[in-house]
Amino acid sequence: MSSKEKPTLGGTRIKTRKRNIAAPLDPSAFADAVVQIYLDNAGDLELVARSIESSDLNFSRYGDTFFEVVFAGGRTQPGTLKPDEGECHPYSIIECEAKRDAILLSVIYIQKILRRRPFLIKNLENVMRRLLQSLELFEENERKKLAIFTALAFSQKLSGLPPETVFQPLLKDNLVAKGLVLSFMTDFFKDYLVDNSLDDLISLLKRGKIEDDLLQFFPSTKRSAEGFSEHFTKAGLVPLVEYNEKKIFEVKLKEMKSALTTQIVEESDMSEVIETVKQRVKDAKLPDIEVIRILWDVIMDAVQWSGKNQQQNANSALRQVKTWAKLLNSFCTSGNIELELIYKVQMQCYEDAKLMKLFPEIVRSLYDQDVLAEDTILHWFRRGTNPKGRQTFVKALEPFVNWLEEAEEEE
Repeated sequence: MSSKEKPTLGGTRIKTRKRNIAAPLDPSAFADAVVQIYLDNAGDLELVARSIESSDLNFSRYGDTFFEVVFAGGRTQPGTLKPDEGECHPYSIIECEAKRDAILLSVIYIQKILRRRPFLIKNLENVMRRLLQSLELFEENERKKLAIFTALAFSQKLSGLPPETVFQPLLKDNLVAKGLVLSFMTDFFKDYLVDNSLDDLISLLKRGKIEDDLLQFFPSTKRSAEGFSEHFTKAGLVPLVEYNEKKIFEVKLKEMKSALTTQIVEESDMSEVIETVKQRVKDAKLPDIEVIRILWDVIMDAVQWSGKNQQQNANSALRQVKTWAKLLNSFCTSGNIELELIYKVQMQCYEDAKLMKLFPEIVRSLYDQDVLAEDTILHWFRRGTNPKGRQTFVKALEPFVNWLEEAEEEE
């Protein structure tokens, strides 16, 4: 042995990495154990919950299997709703009556389980997603039970069940095409609105990221505003129909405003702008009063304001009114619409400090351009109903009204 070598003990030490040895998966045994708890307690969900809470079953590993037993009565075969080999019980959600009271017991039962084991919410999401993606495998009555359960789960705020993970899986093309999704959502809407308001429903749909286009639940052959109204009116969901019609109306208003803004900013030919507005009004069936409001908003939004220079602002606003007076005149086809235009001017002058002192000049300009008739101005002056800044504006307009009345007497 060299004098530089250190003595060593005999033998060789081999380093080995420690590994976690996982117990083999046995979901069948777990499912059988849960089924037995149901059978032992004759389906009394209060007693079942107590037994499960006191058990030492491995829920963290077999959470999905647990909810398969809850929904289907036993462990199911992959890709089907057929029970796998093993025990089953007759107290599942699919087997109970298609009534709210009966299904509510299951919702409350699951809520109790989730309070003790909140990590199971992910497993509930997984199983619900699979069930909803497999609607075509259920009978009509079974689909209705799932819809009732889903409605009650959200009504009871089931431990933070995320709407997106429930609703998004429904949007499979084959399910939508067969009308299964529409049928499911109709049942869901009806049952959810028993305990909740329409605003609650809309909020839920927004969180589920499906509120913007409810037509996506309809088969392509029925996907229209008319089809939506007809279907949900027959289903007794008139408030939902009214909400959708209002939403469509708001979208059309926004589209018209956007198109009109582009034309006015680009100073398009007057006849072209008028024709564009007429066509959009016809296509969208917009009421005349809404049209005149939009026209005024867009015209004034296009004014190039010059900071704090009040005189330049006044000149710019009045020049804009004069430039687009013909557009306003084309749609002021009655005294009521003219009156609505004055109210619109009144509100803007009241809310915008730059325009506060311009009210009488704007009204005078609209009169000079034959947009507003004398009778309409006098009606507003004597019997106008909008109180916003009315006293100030009436006083400011008084000299012009006196001139109108004197001119009328002279004639």
